[in-house]
Amino acid sequence: MSDFEDEMDIDVPVSKDVTFSSNNTAKGKRSAANLPVEAEDSLPWVEKYRPVSLDDVSGHQDILATINKFVDSNRLPHLLLYGPPGTGKTSTILALARRIYGAENMRQMVLELNASDDRGIDVVREQIKTFASTKQIFSLGASTSKTGLAGFKLIILDEADAMTSTAQMALRRIMEKYTVNTRFCIIANYSHKLSPALLSRCTRFRFSPLKERDIRVLVDKVIEEENIKIKPEAADALVKLSKGDMRRALNVLQACHASSTPLQPKDAPKITEDQIVRETITVETIYMCVAAPPPDVIKKIMNTLLSTSDVTACLAAINSVKITQGLALADIITALSEELVKLEVKPEVMITWLDLLAQVEHRVAGGASEIIQTGAVVGAVRNGVELMG
Repeated sequence: MSDFEDEMDIDVPVSKDVTFSSNNTAKGKRSAANLPVEAEDSLPWVEKYRPVSLDDVSGHQDILATINKFVDSNRLPHLLLYGPPGTGKTSTILALARRIYGAENMRQMVLELNASDDRGIDVVREQIKTFASTKQIFSLGASTSKTGLAGFKLIILDEADAMTSTAQMALRRIMEKYTVNTRFCIIANYSHKLSPALLSRCTRFRFSPLKERDIRVLVDKVIEEENIKIKPEAADALVKLSKGDMRRALNVLQACHASSTPLQPKDAPKITEDQIVRETITVETIYMCVAAPPPDVIKKIMNTLLSTSDVTACLAAINSVKITQGLALADIITALSEELVKLEVKPEVMITWLDLLAQVEHRVAGGASEIIQTGAVVGAVRNGVELMG
């Protein structure tokens, strides 16, 4: 293709009569962009309370401060945001886009593609290249006039580690060629699944699992605004079980809130939201929703394994808990290892426990029989007990 064919095109002016629900800040609620205001009540809470501005993003203050400095100095590079799910990667870049362009111009200036879209070699060559090679000439809002980034477009490639290697290779040249006009933001869970050539072209930020205090701030906000009846210890258990995943915390909270609403008879007259009498969410409700082993059950299993030399009795104890509580062996192994590491034992005992339990977990993940591997869990713990003398 000749150089003349790759010259930048010019987009025609686009009407500004587009409004987004992200402008709605009533009651301090935060909602996703591109959705009408009346749809907010039926939204999942993950979207309803998605941050609108960078100030609303929970945790990662050092990363946010660096990105803000990039914007303030008009030196925004290509970005790579990677880390576990639910840590704020997508929310951060969408909030950044709103800061740069304003909510009313995001549709024209931002192209977002995720794993649900076709992102093969054809999409990279056609859709992404076409968007990157065009330049907007209409004036943007006052929110962008201070930053000087009005001429830049933003292409967000969410879950980019699912892109084919061929598409990643084709993306390299586009990122270099249209840097004057476009900035790329690549979002992934695992950076090692991306091409080294892509990694070298981006400024990398790792989003680690959120701290419990950061999750607690938003959970308390949702509890207050949705009028959720929940015990304080249940909220603590919710934050702990989320394990740094904000999305998981909000989804579990919404599920527990829905389950606490009593079912109405078919022919019963409709009642308003204020007249519904909901049950109080307890710790048991949270653990049942997550399908995680309750701490008292795990301690009972651990004490049985440590004090009972009869293997048959140990197997019966674990199997009865699995049946009555409906627990998976993988969850029991994870919770049991967390309790065992709290014990003060000789190093060789702890090494034996962790090594053998890790082998059992690996076999379970590979599809091994849970019945046989339950016996392996008993043997792993009893081996360590024998070393204790």
